[in-house]
Amino acid sequence: MKEKVVLAYSGGLDTSIIIAWLKENYNFDVIAVCLNVGQDENMGAIENKAHASGASKVYIEDLTEEFITQCVYMAVKAEAKYEGKYMLGTSLARPIMAKRLVEIAHEEGAKVICHGCTGKGNDQVRFESSIWAFDPTIDIIAPWRIWDIKSREDAIDYANDHNIEVAVTKEKIYSVDANIWHTSHEGGDIECLENEHKEEMYLMGVSPEKAKDEPTYVEIYFEEGIPKKINGEELPPVELMKMLNKLGGENGIGIEDIIENRLVGMKSRGIYETPGGAILYKAHSILESATLEKDTMHYKEMISIKYAEIIYDGKWYSTLKESLDKFIDETQKNVTGTVKIKLYKGNIKPAGIFTNNALYDNEISSFGASELYDHKDAEGFIKLTALPLKIKAMKGM
Repeated sequence: MKEKVVLAYSGGLDTSIIIAWLKENYNFDVIAVCLNVGQDENMGAIENKAHASGASKVYIEDLTEEFITQCVYMAVKAEAKYEGKYMLGTSLARPIMAKRLVEIAHEEGAKVICHGCTGKGNDQVRFESSIWAFDPTIDIIAPWRIWDIKSREDAIDYANDHNIEVAVTKEKIYSVDANIWHTSHEGGDIECLENEHKEEMYLMGVSPEKAKDEPTYVEIYFEEGIPKKINGEELPPVELMKMLNKLGGENGIGIEDIIENRLVGMKSRGIYETPGGAILYKAHSILESATLEKDTMHYKEMISIKYAEIIYDGKWYSTLKESLDKFIDETQKNVTGTVKIKLYKGNIKPAGIFTNNALYDNEISSFGASELYDHKDAEGFIKLTALPLKIKAMKGM
């Protein structure tokens, strides 16, 4: 009986040729696993393609809702952005995908898992770290680290030589990763920093210049930091994200051209579309500004940086990540209410906060007198605050 290998299969260029390569070089029984996290693709066609490419068995599974509720919503509550911009679209999807790959490997009696991540990318780390978090005995094959194919152009030639149908061409060679949270574009002409990226690559929306001329107002209701309603209508997670993606896309929201520091040590450039995600992050931030007290809010800002780095680095199942989850959930207990925002040509503007948990009090915060604040009290406070500076000046330092 042939040894089995579970292949993380997308139907894209890399994994399409990997099936043939695995059979040629290892004589494996290849089990292709396509895990849907909201990418807008024809799963039936992907299944047929996997069989046609030589897979002995194909799994097509929908993890979209699990992806949103277990991964995306945690990132929203944390407001985690890697290096201040990247909303972690690819990074967030890998942990639950890796977990399911291990489960299928166990079900099939396979001791090997294969993925199509490149040897220069971050995803190889995310997949392998998460796989070994569940089963440290599994062997992993990463063809891009060992085969003779050196570029995407070589991969296209391999596909053509083996009569494997792929959508990528040498003219349109971008590496695209998509799910319900984002779409990323890498490679091709954007690897040259002097080149402005081409707007025709966008898949989730339009540029701000081409966005609709009328503003869109939208109300988002959060319950303990989790979005529940759009414009007063309660929606399940998948439908909620689809609606926000539509609203963000048509208003030119959430497009980022980023040069990031990869985990493996080099810089890379990517074009990221996160229309609904950008709306959620902004709306959540607006609500937190009214409901979190100062010390917690400022400390959470530091935690958010570390939390994003942990996710980016593939440490989703680490003790530190799980510990920070508890801190973040504790901070969200009063983050309940509705945020009204205005979307217009790439911009998101606050248009109203409606919550019973606001720490903002108009009587206290206004310039007029109030019972809880005496203007005279500020004098002593300022003297104590400034005392170290006065002493330093007195010492001539």
